[in-house]
Amino acid sequence: MQNAPMPNDRRIAPRAAQNDRSRQRAEEALLRALPVLDRAFYNRPAQEVARALLGKYLLRETAGGVLLAGRIVETEAYLARDDPANHAFRGRTRRNASMFGPPGHAYVYAIHTRYCLNVVTEPEGVPSAVLIRAVEPRYGIETMQRLRSAHRLRELARGPGRLCQAFDIDRHLDGWDLTRGAVLWLADPAEVIPTDSIAVSPRIGVTAARELPLRFFLADSPFVSAHRHGHRLQPQP
Repeated sequence: MQNAPMPNDRRIAPRAAQNDRSRQRAEEALLRALPVLDRAFYNRPAQEVARALLGKYLLRETAGGVLLAGRIVETEAYLARDDPANHAFRGRTRRNASMFGPPGHAYVYAIHTRYCLNVVTEPEGVPSAVLIRAVEPRYGIETMQRLRSAHRLRELARGPGRLCQAFDIDRHLDGWDLTRGAVLWLADPAEVIPTDSIAVSPRIGVTAARELPLRFFLADSPFVSAHRHGHRLQPQP
C-alpha cells in the first residue's frame, strides 16, 4: 500500500497565516465596536470611578494605526478635597491644569523618565482623577513588547510607568478627550465584576494621606502591581 501524499507545506503556511490575519481583524473589529465610556461615567466621585473602571478596556491607536488594548485591573483615586496626595491639593498649575477640566479627559504627567495616565472625574473645576495603575494586555501584544523592550506578558503593563510605555502614552496626550473614541479611549465590555473579587488598600508610593484606602484592584489578577496586600470587598446584603 502506498503512503498517503504529504501535504504541501508551502500551501498550508500561507493559509494558516491568512486565517490568523482574519482572526486578528475580527478581534480588532470587536474591540473597536465596544461602547465608549461617556462623559456621565466620569462625572462622579473619583473613588466610584476607580472601582467602576475595573474590568473596563483601555484602548490606544498608535500613530501607525496599530490598535492596543488591555483590561484594567488596578486603579487609584485622588480626591478633590482633603487629599494632600492629589497634585491639585495646593491649587492649579500648568502641570495639573487638565485636572480642572471637564470629566472624561486624560491627565498625563511625567515622573522621572516615565509617564502616568489618569482620567479626570467629577464636574469641571473639581480637580479629582483616577490613576490607571495596571492593565492585563489583550491585543497588540507584539507592539507592546517592542515598545517596552520586554517580552514577559505579566510585566508589560504592570505599574503606571510600564503601562504608559507599553501603550505609547506621553504628555502629548495630556488633556485628550477620552470620550471621542479615537487615539486613546476607554470602553465597556459589559463584564460583571463580582464585589468580592475586588480588593482595596492604601495607595502605593504616596507620602501623604498614606492611610486612605483608595487603591482598587482585582484580587486574583497576576497583572496588578507587586503590592498585593488588601482586603476584599464584601457584597452588600
